Amino acid sequence: MTPPEPVVDVRSLHVRFGEVEAVAGVDLQAYAGHATALLGRNGAGKSTTMRVLAGVVPPTAGSVTVAGHDVRTDALAVKRAIGYCPDVGGLVPRATPWEHLQLSARLRRLDDWEARGRDLLERFELGDVAHRVTTGFSHGMGRRLSVVLAALHQPEVLLLDEPFDGVDPIGVEATLDVINDARSRGACVLVSTHLRELAIQACTTVTVLRGGSRVATVTALEMAGEEGARAYRGLLD
Repeated sequence: MTPPEPVVDVRSLHVRFGEVEAVAGVDLQAYAGHATALLGRNGAGKSTTMRVLAGVVPPTAGSVTVAGHDVRTDALAVKRAIGYCPDVGGLVPRATPWEHLQLSARLRRLDDWEARGRDLLERFELGDVAHRVTTGFSHGMGRRLSVVLAALHQPEVLLLDEPFDGVDPIGVEATLDVINDARSRGACVLVSTHLRELAIQACTTVTVLRGGSRVATVTALEMAGEEGARAYRGLLD
């Protein structure tokens, strides 16, 4: 049986900012119907890798394709294929959650999006603040809204960068539901996090990054429990 082609295919990715090498030769493959975690401490290169996949930061070296599109030469097609929750920012301070959804729907030329938008806001307990400007939102509320915006158009590739950071249990559960929904319709999901337990709960495969490099790719089961915790600590030492 022929193995499936990866939806996300990263080969020897390097990203440099001046003298700083944020990503140093990462290889990564992710597949339709699966969720892959990028797990590691702050500064491991997770967010930079996600920004490259989202077409926000260009690679310095290496090859990166997302949904069959090269991020160097076809960044617009990449952005059409993905839904992206950045690790920070991405929200308009003086706009309401509903206005964010309206803007996203208009930019992506979505029809019949309103019922899904309302459902997502309710699932993430943002329905009561749907018409309140996001200025003054807590960090967790901003994270939840960013996930909603990434998932609204049911993208082929869902990129969630630190979606659990500062989020309460209800928001965590709603995010896990979004990931499961995406997988069930055949989307490719990547989740970056520094939280091992949530990485293994959300994903089937875990890629561990350290110092901008990939040190291991294992199943979520291998990262579970006390043995998984010890293995993870060993990978980070």
